[in-house]
Amino acid sequence: MIFNEKVSIVTGASQGIGEAIARELGLAGSTVVLVDIQKEKLEEVAVRFATDGIRALPFVADVTDGQQVEGVVESVKKDLGRIDHLINNAGITRDSLLLRMKEEDWDLVLRVNLKGAFNFCRSVVKHMVAARSGRIVSISSVVGLMGNAGQTNYAASKAGLIGFSKSLAREVAPRGITVNCVAPGYIATAMTEKLSDEVKKAFLDNIPMKRFGLPEEIARTVKFLCSDEAAYITGQVINVNGGLYM
Repeated sequence: MIFNEKVSIVTGASQGIGEAIARELGLAGSTVVLVDIQKEKLEEVAVRFATDGIRALPFVADVTDGQQVEGVVESVKKDLGRIDHLINNAGITRDSLLLRMKEEDWDLVLRVNLKGAFNFCRSVVKHMVAARSGRIVSISSVVGLMGNAGQTNYAASKAGLIGFSKSLAREVAPRGITVNCVAPGYIATAMTEKLSDEVKKAFLDNIPMKRFGLPEEIARTVKFLCSDEAAYITGQVINVNGGLYM
């Protein structure tokens, strides 16, 4: 397995894309550190992974809290001795047209989606620098590239994640660390399953491939970016969107 003895931290790992990423890395041999604020869901994922032979360690933490993040990272380093991969996946939406958007909804989305990545990167990078090796992958969004009405806060957070990642990539490249983003399009998750047939059709009409993506397709892209085969790729945004944005 390509990630034997590796350690991967995945935020927002209790469901959807985050769970799929953690599973993909775990099946490839990595010990996966599952980080989420939803305790029960996180523990359920860890149990499911264990039955599949995946070593998973759940940590309940709020990515917006720098002290909690530092506590997770230091515990992982102390107990496992290394951190090879950081996947910044934790994200939320609070959709509304700008004229109706509450300031607290703007702030919360930016804190979780962007500051959360800042907190984890700041805590993890020092260990990767010391090891002169590491892979950081942040999950952005097609919305961060093309915008979407009613999602100014979400679009700003995901576009900010791209700028943040490109800048960090330049800072740490001399130390053997790569930093990239994956920008999913519309992905089939529990959230999209709740959409009406009419809304689903409206989305699909704009996707050349005429289907939603799968969480596993995002996960496999992340696995590639964490692998040795992607060692010369950094500062990039990999679009996985069925042609929605080209």
